[in-house]
Amino acid sequence: MTTGISTAPRRRSPARTFLPLAIAAWLILEIWLLIVVAEAAGGLAVAALLAGGMVLGAVVIKRAGRRAFKNLAGTFQQAQQGQQPTPQQPGQGNGLTMLAGLLLMMPGLISDAAGLVLLLPPVRGWIGRRAARSLERKMASASAGSFGDAFQQARIHYPDGKVVQGEVIREDRGQQDGPDAAYRPPLAP
Repeated sequence: MTTGISTAPRRRSPARTFLPLAIAAWLILEIWLLIVVAEAAGGLAVAALLAGGMVLGAVVIKRAGRRAFKNLAGTFQQAQQGQQPTPQQPGQGNGLTMLAGLLLMMPGLISDAAGLVLLLPPVRGWIGRRAARSLERKMASASAGSFGDAFQQARIHYPDGKVVQGEVIREDRGQQDGPDAAYRPPLAP
């Protein structure tokens, strides 16, 4: 008997395979680098580097949050005055700045270095443009439909997303009394 469900094993995505390995390798590298720096400069220097990174990350995130709130308030004021809000260029937002602050707050020297590099405006602009182009390509290659269609396909766990519409009609031999005993016409689209 076939049920329409494929019995072949599902292929595991490369991201599900390599992402945990990459995170584990990154953590091992961070710990090794902290040990090397602690042997060369001392434990107090490593503690000062980690504390300084956390403080700097908190300051960066706080400033980016204030700037984002200021931009939001300005956009609302423009909308209330009937003006069209000015669109931002890719890389000019605060998301990558907040990511840089988060990387600085994470304990580790590699994440601190990545956060400091991400604070540079040319790097933020380049990453923002690449991310915008990648998103535009993915949106252009996506099939037509609404977000609800995508949610429906993801929810039913079938690779092809086929759903057979129907209804169940149960005819009882004995009549029942109560609110469900009345005649109900069949559902029609």
